[in-house]
Amino acid sequence: MGIIEKIKEIEAKLARYRAQLLEPTAKSGGAGTGFDVQKSGDARVALIGFPSVGKSTLLSKATHTASEAAAYEFTTLTAIPGVIEYKGARIQLLDLPGIVEGASQGRGRGRQVVSTAKTADLILIMLDATKSEEQKRLLELELDAVGIRLNKTKPDVVFKRKTTGGITFNTTVKLTKTDEKTIRTILAGYKLHNCDIMIREDITTDEFIDVLIGTRKYMPCLYVYNKIDSISLEQVDKLAHEPKTVVISCEMDLNLDYLIDRIWDELSLVKIYTKKRGAQPDLSDPICLRKGATIEDVCNGIHRSLAANFRYGLIWVKYGYLANLANSLHTHRRSAYHIKYKTKTWCLSLQNDC
Repeated sequence: MGIIEKIKEIEAKLARYRAQLLEPTAKSGGAGTGFDVQKSGDARVALIGFPSVGKSTLLSKATHTASEAAAYEFTTLTAIPGVIEYKGARIQLLDLPGIVEGASQGRGRGRQVVSTAKTADLILIMLDATKSEEQKRLLELELDAVGIRLNKTKPDVVFKRKTTGGITFNTTVKLTKTDEKTIRTILAGYKLHNCDIMIREDITTDEFIDVLIGTRKYMPCLYVYNKIDSISLEQVDKLAHEPKTVVISCEMDLNLDYLIDRIWDELSLVKIYTKKRGAQPDLSDPICLRKGATIEDVCNGIHRSLAANFRYGLIWVKYGYLANLANSLHTHRRSAYHIKYKTKTWCLSLQNDC
């Protein structure tokens, strides 16, 4: 074995060991069960940050929910939910206890915090604008250590286990950050000797291990800098131009409306209006679903029993949505669909067997 091959084998082992570090040990008390907060509304947003950055104040201002706020650390000791009502949607906002360095190993109820955060549709990392960027880096490390990948997409890799036939390896792109030998070494380390692999993206070794493990959560994230009234305008301008960033002041009510607008955009919620045959749609009571939702999701949003008896739907969409809609209709194989088009309305008429 040459020097290059030895290096690649060592790199593969290092990547596997890094992945093992992310998994909880028996001494850490397991993965954590999270806080007992029922998920409600059309989406859930989790507030994460170090103690005393203003999470409780933001919850109180945005949702009119009482959450104790004080100048000392660890004021909030459990998850406190509130509801943001915006554009007909109900967005649950969770104020989680402040986490500390080492939270991924269980310090300061850290595993309960991140276990609850994994149930959210969006994470708000709240930061103190008067402190250094070290806060942001440490929080990213803690979340990454428990398998939460912020503002990243799942690697475009197809991995399928087999019982026989060995390893079939194919790529549609040139791999510059890893290679086939390294990947085969990783598979051997995980005792995977029969599988099909199709790689359609230039991934890293660590990203391939994420695919193998299959428990990583890819989540959108907004970085919210609070207390901007205590820093200079030049610093505010610099922070505001960072990607995925919103600057606010909870005490002075600065930019809170814009923050809620950004939350709506990041959640990619879609409003759907139902209508009775021969009547106008009720535009005051939409069904709010995530972008990419199917007709079955719409049925479940109305009532769980509707999907089983669903026959067909009449759909009105805005211009430009027809192609995306048509691609999602086949996901409910039991149903036939009839699509009608109008320019200014977007509503759905459903009919079942009852």
